[in-house]
Amino acid sequence: MRTQLRESQGSENWLSQFLIAAGRFWSVAKLYWFGPERWRALGLLTVAILMLGVSTALGVFLNGKRGEIVTALAERNESSFGQAVLFYLLTLIFFVPLFASLNYLFQLLGLFWRRWLTDFFLGGYFRDRSYYKLASEENIDNPDQRISQDVRSFTQLSLFYFLIFASALFDIVGYGTQLWSISPWLVGFLAIYSAIGIFVVTGIFGKVLVRLNFEQLKREANFRFGLVRLRENAEPIAFYRGEQQEKDHLDDRFTDIFNNFRRLILWRELGLGSFTNAYRNITFVLPYLILAPRVLNEGLELGQVDAARGAFLQVFLSLNLIVDRFEGLTEFGAGIDRVCSFERVLRRRSSEEDDTQQPHIDILPSQEIALTNVTLQTPNYQRTLVRNLDLTVPGHGLLIVGASGCGKSSLLRAIAGLWDSGSGKVQRPDLNEILFLPQRPYMVLGTLRDQLLYPSKQLDLSDDDLQQVLEQVNLPDTAARSGGLDAQHNWSEELSLGEQQRLAFARILTNKPRYVILDESTSALDTDNEEHLYSLLQESGVTYVSVGHRPTLRKFHQLVLELSGDQQWHLQPAGTSEPSA
Repeated sequence: MRTQLRESQGSENWLSQFLIAAGRFWSVAKLYWFGPERWRALGLLTVAILMLGVSTALGVFLNGKRGEIVTALAERNESSFGQAVLFYLLTLIFFVPLFASLNYLFQLLGLFWRRWLTDFFLGGYFRDRSYYKLASEENIDNPDQRISQDVRSFTQLSLFYFLIFASALFDIVGYGTQLWSISPWLVGFLAIYSAIGIFVVTGIFGKVLVRLNFEQLKREANFRFGLVRLRENAEPIAFYRGEQQEKDHLDDRFTDIFNNFRRLILWRELGLGSFTNAYRNITFVLPYLILAPRVLNEGLELGQVDAARGAFLQVFLSLNLIVDRFEGLTEFGAGIDRVCSFERVLRRRSSEEDDTQQPHIDILPSQEIALTNVTLQTPNYQRTLVRNLDLTVPGHGLLIVGASGCGKSSLLRAIAGLWDSGSGKVQRPDLNEILFLPQRPYMVLGTLRDQLLYPSKQLDLSDDDLQQVLEQVNLPDTAARSGGLDAQHNWSEELSLGEQQRLAFARILTNKPRYVILDESTSALDTDNEEHLYSLLQESGVTYVSVGHRPTLRKFHQLVLELSGDQQWHLQPAGTSEPSA
């Protein structure tokens, strides 16, 4: 009784897991199949299904002709043999290109699907700067892998499994009818035998392999992410001589891969592999064992035995796709979960339902930057950085100072809308009118021209204009020594940090924003270069907010905001010597 109860619960568990996986799959798949490209997608799919039906019919016909060839040879009937071979070869002329075209059509459909879904995910990833918020708030590991590798697997494997399962359905109907005409006993036996195999595979190996495959995908992604971080931070690691710590960290991640994969191959190869091999190979002799009495006692033709064997194997393989493809299906299921969870997070972020009950800072449009009664907290609301801040950024600049960790850069994030944890109001112009310069500039992939014009894509400045800008920021020979404005390099390695900061400053001169936010953007420069760049800012008439530590910056700003680190703040004219918090 207890055994029956456990089996019943296991079956219900598998049914519920299947329904959950199917629901997750459809929540993502319907975006394409009922989206803007649905008519082309459904049209191609309909053509593919029709081609699949014709291909199956031709396959059944070829199987019958193979049986006729064997019978003609057994009866030494030269005329029947030649006729059967001729029909067989003529059918192949249509069958081979039809089968190849069918595979091409499904691959093409998968490519269209992947292009659309990739564009959909990239749109959601960049909308409202979700790429930034996901990195700091959501428990979504390796979004880069989800968009590239997991989306590719999702689209290609979806159509691959649809193809083989639809083909299996056609084969069951076509070859099953042929097999029934030869021996109904074989059909009944095959149905029972297949049901036993499916029950054993799903009941014993299912839950374990799904979990192990999901863990394997996650651990492989974590190891890859560690290698990417090592490459991106090679120089600071080399300065710190942190090779051993980094290697130990990567060794730990690979050990996770090794241990999980060892368990995976134990279940997959020794367990599932042993069962499926024995289960599949027995079928090669079963048709002969079942039909042998009819051949020996009733004179059943050998050609019919061969045709029955071919039909039996086709129907068997079709009925046992779950057994044969179970390992791949578990990996596919793990990929579905990763794509679905990513889509769910992006959808939640783009909907009004994403709003939490926690208070947040309101962003209001204005022609100036002003903060009204702003209390700023960390994104997890665990720490308050500044309380009840009121200020309006003056036309000749605001300098923010204070000890490290007191919230200077965080305040800039609040102005940009990256952090909204807290209360109060931030009034500012549209972000297109504001240019933010972080301490470590972002060097885009592209040419020197791209670096100077970033982030705008509409600017049309001549080579002479850009060279003049380079000279203004004390980089007169950068274009010449790098191979020209259209030379492509890894600029974060080509240029020193000081040169990168001057190049980022040049973007102010090319983009001409109304407001500039500088987060220690001249920290790598000597005082002469720093004073020269700030003089350019003053001459340009732009309004700017700076975070910095050097007292020499005071003369370039009208007001100084000091954050004390205990949620307090102090605002005073820049001409005052030293503020008293």
